[in-house]
Amino acid sequence: MNTQTIRFHMKPETFKQNTAISLQDKPLRKSLRTAMDMLMTKRKAVLSDEEELQTLRDLCERIRQRSLSRLPDLLEQLEANLTRLGVKVHWAETPDEAWAVIHNIITAHNGKLMVKGKPMVSEEIELNHYLEKKGIRAVESDLGEFIVQMAGKKPTHIVMPAIHKTKEQVSKLFHQNLNTPPTDDVGQLTGFARMALRDIYRTADVGLSGVNFAVAETGTLCLVENEGNGRLSTTVPPVHIAITGIEKVVAKLSDVPPIYGLLPRSAIGQNITTYFNMITGPRRSEELDSPQEMHLVLLDNGRTQAYAEDQMRRTLQCIRCGACMNHCPVYTRIGGAAYGTTYPGPIGEILSPHLLGLENTSNLPTACTMCGACVEVCPVRIPITEQMQRLRVEAQRPPKEIVPHPIRGQGASHTFGEQIAWRTSNGIFSGKKTYRAFGWAATKFRALTPSKQLGWTDNRAPMKPAKKTLREMIAEKQRQS
Repeated sequence: MNTQTIRFHMKPETFKQNTAISLQDKPLRKSLRTAMDMLMTKRKAVLSDEEELQTLRDLCERIRQRSLSRLPDLLEQLEANLTRLGVKVHWAETPDEAWAVIHNIITAHNGKLMVKGKPMVSEEIELNHYLEKKGIRAVESDLGEFIVQMAGKKPTHIVMPAIHKTKEQVSKLFHQNLNTPPTDDVGQLTGFARMALRDIYRTADVGLSGVNFAVAETGTLCLVENEGNGRLSTTVPPVHIAITGIEKVVAKLSDVPPIYGLLPRSAIGQNITTYFNMITGPRRSEELDSPQEMHLVLLDNGRTQAYAEDQMRRTLQCIRCGACMNHCPVYTRIGGAAYGTTYPGPIGEILSPHLLGLENTSNLPTACTMCGACVEVCPVRIPITEQMQRLRVEAQRPPKEIVPHPIRGQGASHTFGEQIAWRTSNGIFSGKKTYRAFGWAATKFRALTPSKQLGWTDNRAPMKPAKKTLREMIAEKQRQS
């Protein structure tokens, strides 16, 4: 079986070129349109009670904001309770530090095979690629992740990693890599993957999982899933490593049910997932299964930068349901690959600049129509369009301008030409005489308007002044009456 990970060829720096490629892919656009329509319909069906929905959204927003307001204390409480339960807690500020921690754990057990239960944060730090260079094989066990890893790609959706793949494409992949007979029966394809993964679970030295909620008061790690792969990855191998961003902490166990009540319904239109795992430490002496050793890696990777400012902190409320993607007119037309980041769509556009820096992601906050669909469906009420506008300002802000909490890469899209244009515009509109003089000149010399206008005409028709100013037309109308 080929499980080699190939680094994604699309990067956020080339977002505009990426979108041009995706827009030409007709099968991709058809698959996305069908999938997004289905997901929106299912979500609407299970959230039909508008009063209940808004009440739950209010509650979940308060829970996430309260947790974030106490984040440093909750993280310390979480560490203390996990340590008491026998879990070894590791802190990683950067991907490099997380790599080193995980690699050291694996090598301490002479490990060569890791099975993964869909930890998105491991995609964020490109863990598979790092481990391959160290001679360690990492196999994705989530069906969607299993498919895209086999294809040598990365996930294009945070909940449904292979949403862009058709069953015919999956059948071809399995035939080439697993020697299975061609079929378009989804049940059979799922069975083929299940059989291929059974031996992986049994022989893996280490299991790696993500964390949906980390409960500070009890030291409980909650894992939401539908396939059972998360449960197998965290219980069969002798060592379990969980990895998560520092923002996933909640204060109390009672905070979990409301968020869990909205997560699957917002994500895939499902009232509850098949599996909800609550992990409270490694195997105890009286127990017959579960790992003998357990670790938790808490990753920063730019999150404290977002946390430092009240406005941007709300980005960290995200519970990774993917509803914003499912309702986004831009994502629906280009898919997740075009973003070139682990987290695509609206949430990725406001989260990725903190993780990767605005210098690498300056085009992402502009990939938005500001329609507000993402804000309307977000279960924890993240003001995504407001965050988007802020990041657009930060991308254009002069690099040397002093601000209280600068975002890494501030001024990434700032150019001398734009600075001159804004200053000119400010001069024109700051006084009555200059404004009228400009209007008169623009209408009289409109024939000289260039057909090429900086980057505007790359995707739009050229702007051309009207034959008369609004003031002149109103004066004419008044004379006629």
